[in-house]
Amino acid sequence: SKVVVGLGQSPDDEYGVELVRRGFVVLAPPYPCLAGYEPDLAQLGYASGTMKAIWDNVRGLDLLASLPFVATNRGFGCIGHSLGGHNGLFTAAFEPRITVVVSSCGFDSFRDYYEGDPAVWHPERGWCQTRYMLRLAHYRGRLEALPFDFPEVLALIAPRPVYVSAPKGDSNFRWRSVDRVVAEARALAAAGGVAAQITVEHPESPHRFPPEQRKKAYRLIEDALGRPN
Repeated sequence: SKVVVGLGQSPDDEYGVELVRRGFVVLAPPYPCLAGYEPDLAQLGYASGTMKAIWDNVRGLDLLASLPFVATNRGFGCIGHSLGGHNGLFTAAFEPRITVVVSSCGFDSFRDYYEGDPAVWHPERGWCQTRYMLRLAHYRGRLEALPFDFPEVLALIAPRPVYVSAPKGDSNFRWRSVDRVVAEARALAAAGGVAAQITVEHPESPHRFPPEQRKKAYRLIEDALGRPN
């Protein structure tokens, strides 16, 4: 992502640059069907741009692990804002090498998304865009039948630490829904005998990743992975 590495004139999104300055090796892969990256999802056998992004991220970890100057003894961290905030969670649910996750403005419950408005559950709207999960459009008007939601995703990541910044002014994802999701994720993890380590903060902010929350996220990553030399 260009903004993550400082090429987008968006200081709040330059967490890749800030982590490099702290000594980390950072990989910022492009997301399918955005920023000039246009894989033919159907030709490649993908029904979901989300899943293609997960695969790309996992292969990115393989690349990092092959580099002699990258320390991997304590795993990898994953950090993302908005689209990156939810795709990081999806990736960590599939990839055990990710040992700490940061999600800024990345989710609320599918059922609460825009208050469940059926208009955003049409193909190429909201979550039902080709670059996300087009098949979710089949659940328009019956969101209670969705096969999974973010509580299950977060429970799959447990007991790995997760930091969530869910601003009160976020117009995409509702912070009260985030609290309900996290409470349910903790219960699901506990039912499986695992303690979910999820920290949630609600800054007085719109849909952005404020400096104070970024600093807290970096400290969590350093605690999990160690401070680079």
